[in-house]
Amino acid sequence: MMQEEIRSFLQSNPAFLEDYVLHHVSEDQVERWLNTLRIQKTSKLPIRSPKEIHRVPSINAKSPTEHGWENGKRTFHRSKFWEKAKFQDRRKLISDLTKELHHQDDPNRLLWQLAECIAWRIDADVHRLYLVNANGQELFQFHENNNSQDTPDGTCRIGEGGTIAGHVAHTLHTINTTKIKSESHPEGTGDAANCRISSVLSLPILDVVEDNLADSNSENCKGTLLGVLEFSRFVEHPAFTTIDENIANSFLVWGGVALHFAELCKRAPAGEMYISMKRQRKLNDFLLAVTRSIFTDIVSMDGVIMKIMNFAQKLVSADRASLFLVDSKTKELYARIFDIGNGLGNQMMDDQGQKEIRFPMAKGVAGHVASTGEILNIPDAYNDERFNRDVDLQTGYKTKTILCMPIYNRGSVIGVVQMVNKKTGRFTKIDEQAFEMFAVYCGLALHHAKLYQKIRRSEQKNRVALEVLSYHSQCTDEEFRTLKEMSLPDPTVNFARFDFSPWSLDEMAKPLYVLCMFKDLFNIKDAPLEFREMSQRFDYDELCRFILTVRKNYRKVPYHNWTHAFSVAHSVYTIIKTCNQLVFTPLECLALFVACLCHDLDHRGKNNSFMINSASPLAAVYSTSTMEHHHFNMTITILQHEGHNIFKHLSSEEYKQVLGNIRHSILATDLALFFGNKDKLKKISAAGEFSWTNPEHRYLCHAIVMTACDLCAVCKPFEIQAKVAEDIFEEFYEQGDAERANGRDPIPMMDRAKAHQLPANQVSFIVGICLPCYDLLQQHIPNAKPMFEGAKNNLENWSAIVAKQKEEDAEEAAKEAEKEGAPDPVKKVEGDSSEKQESEGKKTDDAKPAMSKKPSGGSEGTELPKEILDLDSDED
Repeated sequence: MMQEEIRSFLQSNPAFLEDYVLHHVSEDQVERWLNTLRIQKTSKLPIRSPKEIHRVPSINAKSPTEHGWENGKRTFHRSKFWEKAKFQDRRKLISDLTKELHHQDDPNRLLWQLAECIAWRIDADVHRLYLVNANGQELFQFHENNNSQDTPDGTCRIGEGGTIAGHVAHTLHTINTTKIKSESHPEGTGDAANCRISSVLSLPILDVVEDNLADSNSENCKGTLLGVLEFSRFVEHPAFTTIDENIANSFLVWGGVALHFAELCKRAPAGEMYISMKRQRKLNDFLLAVTRSIFTDIVSMDGVIMKIMNFAQKLVSADRASLFLVDSKTKELYARIFDIGNGLGNQMMDDQGQKEIRFPMAKGVAGHVASTGEILNIPDAYNDERFNRDVDLQTGYKTKTILCMPIYNRGSVIGVVQMVNKKTGRFTKIDEQAFEMFAVYCGLALHHAKLYQKIRRSEQKNRVALEVLSYHSQCTDEEFRTLKEMSLPDPTVNFARFDFSPWSLDEMAKPLYVLCMFKDLFNIKDAPLEFREMSQRFDYDELCRFILTVRKNYRKVPYHNWTHAFSVAHSVYTIIKTCNQLVFTPLECLALFVACLCHDLDHRGKNNSFMINSASPLAAVYSTSTMEHHHFNMTITILQHEGHNIFKHLSSEEYKQVLGNIRHSILATDLALFFGNKDKLKKISAAGEFSWTNPEHRYLCHAIVMTACDLCAVCKPFEIQAKVAEDIFEEFYEQGDAERANGRDPIPMMDRAKAHQLPANQVSFIVGICLPCYDLLQQHIPNAKPMFEGAKNNLENWSAIVAKQKEEDAEEAAKEAEKEGAPDPVKKVEGDSSEKQESEGKKTDDAKPAMSKKPSGGSEGTELPKEILDLDSDED
């Protein structure tokens, strides 16, 4: 079909054309058609050209040079931005205006640009912007280059009987009319060019951003009058339509939002709103960087703490930062890293070599924040009574301002971040708000770091468990049946003696005697009722399995083996049997006996220092008392085996108490803890304050009992003790061999080449550790005095051996001197015997005590070897 035929068809069928346009053509397309039609009509007029639009002079025009004149007609030049407006989509136009808003904070100029945009969009010949003056009774006409309110001929009254703009301002209703003058507005546009104007569209500008963004002509519209927009067309052009009115109204809705924003900018002094938005964007970017940095690289708690401190410093421009974590159990704050002003951090150590410091939550600024959850912004630290000046006195650093903020997780304070000395001025409210938001991320980071640590610990525990399972297993059914079918021996009077030798029993007899001791302890003749009731709570089969599995979980090492465990259990059995029955409760007796039996489970023949230096998985799981924690966990593991829970008939509270006492007792076998326990108990006893009714005093006494039983070999007859000492040092030498194989030189005590120092090491050990321990024990349990006497006798024997060694050394030195021709060396040696003895003491400063697993301290009046003092004092 040719175009002429289509055109003819449409002209003959206007109803079809109308139906097609209404149902198949978009509103925007129709609007573009109308604009094109208007442009075609306008282009035929001599006063309109593509480059400029002729306008009648405004009522406040001052001279013909304001905007320029051509051919006797006033011209208004447009920017290139607005020249494109007529051909742009409405949404695109509003988008461009929004971008312009970022560079324009004057609401009047913004409305002027909006008026220009609407004028071009609805094809108006003249547009005017009227604004309300200061008295609220008049309108004044605004121009981009002249917005003075004081121009007499540029104002009009608001109300009836004046101009169209005044009438619209009074009624707040839009006027779209071809009657330029009427009873309500007899002055028309108030312009001399009224005769040329054929159509006027006048709209009120209302501040209705928050209450009503609907059509400004709505009967329910509420808002404050800001001004009036007036658009006119000349007689050569058609009148404004409803579509033109709707277009203008839609732009005014956006204009209301724009004015609201511009008003906020105007109210904010010195562009504070812009600065606030810029600061918020910066904070958002900062928090995003924090999230990326912290959550993508959680390796250790210390690493997270350092990142938090560095980010916190940057956020509020602080000179230094500290982060304290809350220990909810002890009600203390602790920190391991402090900022030293160079962004690197400093790991702190206290006087005891601990890699952290602690102080009560009730102390200092940080303690106050942790206790109350209150944010503290202290402008002058020295005038605040909560500030502790001791730190400044020690470091020489002057604290001026402090900002201290709590860190929350799940509603509880888990830490405190403290900023010190803002680099410029004081910490502000803005710093508090930004830091409060940052603290939320800190809480999340610390929480995830702790979770990560737990996961790592779990992984290490799994590795340890696999290692243990590869070596150990439960007792076999055959071993269980064999033990169960054997008759228990009757304990004689000679069995409960401190000089009894467990090493004289064969391997199968030891489980029988453990059963015998267990039965004897809880079925004592004429014992209190609570002891007799305790004997009814244990299953014999489970006891047999438990004892056999414990035996199987002791490794075949020279000293820390099943025989050693049996001897320690026998010692505590003897103490309980010979002391007053009311000294220990039945549950305490049960915990002490089981703890002694299990206190060295899965011992590898290596001490804690070796585990740490060799990066053992155990050292990663337990940073302090490494092997002792492992022994206790092995005990729990065995109890969890099916048919091994000897405590299953205890009540929940009794079960909890027994396990707590076992843990305390096994950890007490670490000699790194012995010296602290000894000093506390000795101080209490010296003050005459010791009481068996005090739980803390009982716990200290339990710890001393465990140490005394662990070292029980030193109380045995000398021939037994000497043999045990050889076993101990054989285990030491094997560790020294392993260290040398790993490229490390062993300490002298573990060096096979220095085995001759054994007697001197024993003397130092008995004097420095054993005798003080047994002396303190006999003060509280007098029946344990044989242990003190046995250790004292062995000291005399070892001292005699040391003296004999010195004598032999002196004779050998004399012979060597005689061969070399030295004058009278024997007399010289005898004359310097005291100096010689002191020298020998220095030679043997690496001595290891006979029954010590991890000696790490000294005693009053005795200088212990350095290696003994430092052997396992490493703490995390």
